[in-house]
Amino acid sequence: MTRSNTTTGSTGQRKKSSLVHRNAWFPGRVIGGTALVLAPVVWLAGLLLRYLALSSAPFTAEQADWFARQPFAAPSQLAVYLENPALTIAGYGCFAAGAILLCPTIITLAQIVVAKSPKIAFVGGTLIVVGLFSRLYWAGVDHTAFELIGSFGLDQTTKTVMDTYVDISYGPLRVPITAAFGLYIGTLVLAVGAYRSATFGTGRLLLFLLSGTLWTGVLKESTVFSIVSAAALCLVFVPLGIRVLRNAVPELRVESLPASARVPSTVVSW
Repeated sequence: MTRSNTTTGSTGQRKKSSLVHRNAWFPGRVIGGTALVLAPVVWLAGLLLRYLALSSAPFTAEQADWFARQPFAAPSQLAVYLENPALTIAGYGCFAAGAILLCPTIITLAQIVVAKSPKIAFVGGTLIVVGLFSRLYWAGVDHTAFELIGSFGLDQTTKTVMDTYVDISYGPLRVPITAAFGLYIGTLVLAVGAYRSATFGTGRLLLFLLSGTLWTGVLKESTVFSIVSAAALCLVFVPLGIRVLRNAVPELRVESLPASARVPSTVVSW
């Protein structure tokens, strides 16, 4: 709990002086540490649910062979939704939630790295966060495709998606696909910064790089490798998140000092 220093003036009135929080950072210890713990777990849950939805779908050998011969995984993912709608939506929803939670997670990691490798942390963290927005765009496209099945049926929806797959994957003005490159480049850059700043050792460096190889795009299939990459992210972020919550990361400690006297703000000020 933050406390304010109090002093007694010549008139006997008690005056309060506020505290200045040196090295305060965004999003803060509680939010940042919680995100580090939750984000990879939710991310892993989403990929695992998507994998279970596909593996438990009662497809015939002929259907499985036809799916395998398609250039993209979209037909199989749409068919999986028809067979296991609840499991599929849960998987895609958790995956989208994981992408959102990874934003404060990456910001927190960059804040740790910035103490010793500032330029690398600025570039790597920014690129990854920008890249994560592309995953939210694709999450919207995925959900729209699922909703179309209820109106137009599986066959017509599959045909529509496949006919426009490149356009809906690249997005308007190619913005989402361009932003997605930030995920791969940013992961490499931030990993180097984390290693140079001793935030990561060799083991966590390799696991973090492994997690950054996950596919991007519309209606992608979750595989065993996808699950392994997400599990690697858990091994990297969860212990770090616990340390952040315990205030055991020196780079993130906030020092509270008495503020100097300030002129009271007027009713109207800039």
